[in-house]
Formats: sequence, C-alpha cells, structure tokens
Amino acid sequence: MRILKSSFAVVERRAEHAVKFFYAHLFRHHPEIRALFPAAAEDMERQRDRLFAALTHVISHLDDEGVVPYLHELGRDHRKFLAGPEHYAAVGGSLIAALAATSGSAWSAAVEKEWGEAYSVMAEAMMAGAAAGTDPPWWDARIVRHLRYGEDLAVLTLSPHLPLPHLPGQYLSLSSERVPTRWRTYSIGNAPRPDHTLDLHVSRIDGGLLSTALVEQVRPGELLRLGAAGGAMTVRPGVRPISFVAAGTGWAPVRAMLEQLAAEPPGREVRLFVVARDTAHLYDRPLIDAWEERLPWLSVTYITPAPGRHRNQATARLATALGNRGRWPDHDVYLSGPPLFIEETAELLEGLGADPRRVFYDAVPAGGPDRPRPLGFGEWFLAPPDPHWLNPSGRAPGGPGTGS
Repeated sequence: MRILKSSFAVVERRAEHAVKFFYAHLFRHHPEIRALFPAAAEDMERQRDRLFAALTHVISHLDDEGVVPYLHELGRDHRKFLAGPEHYAAVGGSLIAALAATSGSAWSAAVEKEWGEAYSVMAEAMMAGAAAGTDPPWWDARIVRHLRYGEDLAVLTLSPHLPLPHLPGQYLSLSSERVPTRWRTYSIGNAPRPDHTLDLHVSRIDGGLLSTALVEQVRPGELLRLGAAGGAMTVRPGVRPISFVAAGTGWAPVRAMLEQLAAEPPGREVRLFVVARDTAHLYDRPLIDAWEERLPWLSVTYITPAPGRHRNQATARLATALGNRGRWPDHDVYLSGPPLFIEETAELLEGLGADPRRVFYDAVPAGGPDRPRPLGFGEWFLAPPDPHWLNPSGRAPGGPGTGS
C-alpha cells in the first residue's frame, strides 16, 4: 500500500500527461472501445478528469472501509456503458502503460507488480458490484410533461419503463439521443410516487448541449435514458433539527426530502433557506408557501438580491441570514446548489458552529465559469477534481443538479 501511494504521488504531478497517455494507448490498442466514449473534445476532457478523480479517490482511501462500497457502486453505474470483463482488462493494460510512461525512473518491477495486483482488486470489486445488482443497466423513460420557467429553466416529468428505485435527495445520470454519449447528473425533485414518475429540474448552462436540449428542445413523448440513482444526501433518522439550504435548481433534492418529511411528520424543527438570483427564479414559491402555512414545524427564509442589485448580493444576504439563526451545532444541515456555493456555505456554517460531520451534500466536480477546468498538471496537482459519480461520505465539495 505504501508503494502504491508513493508511486501515485509521482504520477499525480503529471496527471494531465498520464490520462492523455492512457486514452491514447487505450484507443490505439482497442479501437472498438472508442465508440463508447464521447466524440467532442470537451467531453473527453471531462472524461479524463473523472478517470483521474476516481483513481485519486481510490488510492487516497485504500485504508478506508468505504472504498469497497465505492467500487461496487462505480461498477453498478458503469453497467449503463455495457462494460464487460474485456473492457476492464483493456483498461487495466492501458492504465499500467500510462503509469509506467508517467513515472519515469520511479517505475520498477516491484511497482508494476503492486499496481497490477491493486487494479485486479479494483476491477473485481467493480464487476462484483455490477453483477450483484438486479436493476437494469439503464431505464428508458418517456417525457410526460415539460414545464418551462422563463428562458433557462425547465421541470421534466418522466415515466420510466420500469420503476427506478430512489430515495428522496438522490440524483441520477441522464442521456438523450439529441446529444449522443453525453451523460449528466440531475437531482430527482420528488419523493417516490405510486406511479413511479420522476421530476428533474434542469437549468440551462451557457454552451451546455444537453441542458440546452432538455430545456429548449425535448418534447412530451420523447425518450430519455436514465442511470441508477445514487448519492448520500438523504434524510438521516433521529430527532435532531434540520436546516436545508438550497440555491437555484439545488431546490430539487430538498423538495424531495421535504415531501418525505411532510408525509411522515418529523417531530422536529425544520428550517428552509431558499436562495435565488432574483424573485423570478423562485419558481416553486407557491408550493413552499403552502407547505409553510400547513406544516407548523417548517419555517422558510427566501434569499434574493435587492431589486436592481447584482445576483451575487444574494450570497451576502444568505451569510447574514445564517448568522442571525443560532443553534447550528444542534442541526443536521443539507446543502444543495452550485459547487462553489456549497463549498462557501459549508465553510461559513462551520464558522458558525455547525458540526462538519453533520453537514451533508453530494459531490460533483466544480466546473463552468465559476471554476474552469485545470489547464495543466501544476493546477491539477494543487486543486485535484473531486469524484464525479458518487460520494459515499456524504461530504465533499460539489452537488448535482446543473449538468451541461
């Protein structure tokens, strides 16, 4: 284990070169695999980021009990790509080649042996996770309703061909034939229903092909493809008070958890902070107001900029509102929204006394205009991306719901 971590420390400094070498080697020696990956250069950059992020997560958590469930879930997720034993073997060969090419003089027969054995364990755990699942690799789901809220936001109601198991607060990955091979994560905006329909809240991202298609182009009757639900931001049992902080379409998983609590009165205080760039983007306010009036244990605070002020003022107003509400050490806190919003809010709450172990959110790597993708190995080494697929701990920077 020590050899692996020491070896990876060398590779990590040349992460950009390592992952580019890996994919070049994989596609050269196994050209039939290329069709399973996105064609666009931007998407392949994301894919490279995710590969290295997942490898970083596994190596840095080799001693943790959670690494095996992580690999099981990763293998389960990869069923939607129809990954088989031959694909794992091909990936293993190219990974070893990339590590060797990147390590230079630090590579040796002993290091190669350690990596080979470690990859075999990882691949076996992923394949075991895939084999243990009884769910289909993916769900075809028909759009039964498409509601627009302004130019940049839509709520899609989907009817899967088979029930898709999920818990309130979880998310799923989605793909459309309009943008082939591109998968993005979106939070599920409802608790499980008798008719098994799902609501996805989609915010259009500038330049985002899939989000633009989902907001502007898809129509009722159209089929989408869904991956299995995942994520750890689900309501913890107990009697501790709860505070939800949701920004933008980060409201979707919070809405699902509130539906769960409304159906089963929690017997504990629930505080809800809803943050939006302006009052027009409080698209679910009628429902929230009705809940606050009906549910005596729920209190709601809306956070928007003052009329005519920049939307960033909402962040300052949120900081004031959170600071004015006490008892943070007693609360379970759930955060949902853009990645940087979550990072900043989590840091603020810890400063107000919230227990970091009781602040929950799911991980999706930050990207887009708020945090550009690292340009080279130096930036990557200083700020490595977080794993994209899942977050076993329930605490890491990022949050699903606004894929491109």
